[in-house]
Amino acid sequence: MDSVNSSGWDVTRGDRQAGQRLPASSKAVTQARQRDGMAPSYSSAWGGESFDGAKAALFLGDRLLVIRRDDRPDISFPGALDFPGGGREGGESPEATLAREMREEVGLEMGRAEMLWRRSFDGATRPGLVWFYVLRMAAAVEAEIVFGDEGQGWSLMAPEAFLAAPDAVPALQARLRLWRGL
Repeated sequence: MDSVNSSGWDVTRGDRQAGQRLPASSKAVTQARQRDGMAPSYSSAWGGESFDGAKAALFLGDRLLVIRRDDRPDISFPGALDFPGGGREGGESPEATLAREMREEVGLEMGRAEMLWRRSFDGATRPGLVWFYVLRMAAAVEAEIVFGDEGQGWSLMAPEAFLAAPDAVPALQARLRLWRGL
């Protein structure tokens, strides 16, 4: 059964070019870096080139964490289903951008996530390069979500429901389909 957050919003009604799956050992490396007090580093594929932002399909168990975008005329895809992430600030790496956005939007620490995939793409909402990640955390992490001040709400949904949703950001649906097809 899909989750409904406290606002009552329920979404259930309704080599780098080819992308890369990371080896299972990447989880062990991340855990060791955390244990040693080091920030996780997934940046080996990022060569320091310019980029504008980062988004993540974040699985909590087998469900996706989805955010309903604000319904404002001054943003792309107002009211659409979206993934955590956003624009780069200063000299952030793609992972630092995503980590900051995840903390701001849902209160979760990216360093706790297992990275399943990453790839750069042309931006979905504006011109420029963006990074897309597929991450996984334990289902129990749902209890730790603290929704930030952007968006209308959050929910967990089956990936199939997100892919079929007529009101999801189309480029994010395409990226998730690409990952699932690998």
